[in-house]
Amino acid sequence: MTAPSSPVYPRSQYGSPSGEGARVPSSPRFPRIEERVLDHWEAAGTFRASVENRPTVTAEGEPNEFVFYDGPPFANGLPHYGHLLTGYVKDLVARYQTQRGHRVERRFGWDTHGLPAELEAMKQLGMRDKAEIEAMGIGTFNDACRASVLKYTHEWQDYVTRQARWVDFENDYKTLNVDYMESVIWAFKQLHEKGLTYQGFRVLPYCWRDETPLSNHELRMDDDVYQERQDPSVTVAFPVTGGGALGDALRGAHLLAWTTTPWTLPTNFSIAVGPDVEYVVVEAPAEGPIPGRHVLATELLGSYAKDLGFSDEVDENGKVTTSAADAALAAVTARYLGTELADLQYEPLWDYYADAERWETGQAFRVLVEEYVTTTDGTGLVHQASAYGEEDQRSSEEAGIPVILSVDAGAKFLPLFAEPTPSGDAPLADIAGVQVFDANRTIINALKTQGRLVREASYLHSYPHCWRCRTPLIYRSITSWYVAVTQFKD
Repeated sequence: MTAPSSPVYPRSQYGSPSGEGARVPSSPRFPRIEERVLDHWEAAGTFRASVENRPTVTAEGEPNEFVFYDGPPFANGLPHYGHLLTGYVKDLVARYQTQRGHRVERRFGWDTHGLPAELEAMKQLGMRDKAEIEAMGIGTFNDACRASVLKYTHEWQDYVTRQARWVDFENDYKTLNVDYMESVIWAFKQLHEKGLTYQGFRVLPYCWRDETPLSNHELRMDDDVYQERQDPSVTVAFPVTGGGALGDALRGAHLLAWTTTPWTLPTNFSIAVGPDVEYVVVEAPAEGPIPGRHVLATELLGSYAKDLGFSDEVDENGKVTTSAADAALAAVTARYLGTELADLQYEPLWDYYADAERWETGQAFRVLVEEYVTTTDGTGLVHQASAYGEEDQRSSEEAGIPVILSVDAGAKFLPLFAEPTPSGDAPLADIAGVQVFDANRTIINALKTQGRLVREASYLHSYPHCWRCRTPLIYRSITSWYVAVTQFKD
């Protein structure tokens, strides 16, 4: 009996034709063995046979296909260890279903859309921002993207094949193909006709350099995403004009709201208070920076005493007899729970959005009660800008306050701010076209000029940056189309 030949140990090298003396080498060259196995599979058409030998329908007329959707990689970058790990899992699933007798087509795909393709083309063209794309022309830029997206297809094919993974490269698909895009549009149309799609806003981490939102997963891409950053924090006074149960009692008093994002103050549309937080009304000294009554959390009054004009009293020996905090506490004229402050109305910082008919802000510029408010930082009153915070947007939408964006895709303030407001002036004209972080100083100076700035401080915090370009992110409301998965999942 003749020993069968094998792609691993062929008779020509490891034994006589009769099989006598066949042996396993003491030092096998595993890479060469792998190559022989792969060559044997290719020559014999083993993978294609494993598909074609299994019918799409059983003898009983039942469907026999196992559909495997393989998430496509970008071909403008080289494969790495992560692709190796996921590739084995994908191959295992497909082989298992094949062994069960199912027909498993395994078309490989290429993701040619999205930011990676765009950034690679920009890099090759020496571009730094999206304005250069528009200057070049979208069509010309798309041609450059199309030329670069399949740069490493051969390297990918070698890598995947060397894994001993079986996939169909000959009948691959590319997301740039018109028939593929039409199939996606068709699928979305089916969902839309069933009432399962909707357009909405969602606040997401946003890279203004790449002009794209990031997922929560991308905020954990590496240890350098969060970096220490110094930013200004401000406490601002908002005069009460009426409204709510206490509108008459607190008319003229100042609501003191704190924020670490001064650039969002031009779109302040509400102030949030905690329902169970106790707030005090304190009468500030006439010689203080902003005389009159001020509203803030009882627990945080002491930390703001000196900012409101209170000072330590000392005796002839220089010993403090009454601290500024105690002096402020003695000046308290009333105490209220957050729930009692609900619906107080206040004077907006600027009147860019005061035209309620134009901006649908009839429900804006009032106090909202929110569970998320704490007394850990600030004043216990939180400035809310509906387009720039997840809680801000949710709270605003529930209160009938619109989501209004004040910056463009590059996080630069809109030309609106250079236009005269209903009062006839343009107090923030200098921020039009300015990037948000660069506009902070102009906004803070405007608050000082108006007598609204109670405190300015430097705030050191761990701040998220884009993992691609290391640009500091902002949180920005993004309008998009969504699939109402819960309607058919539940």
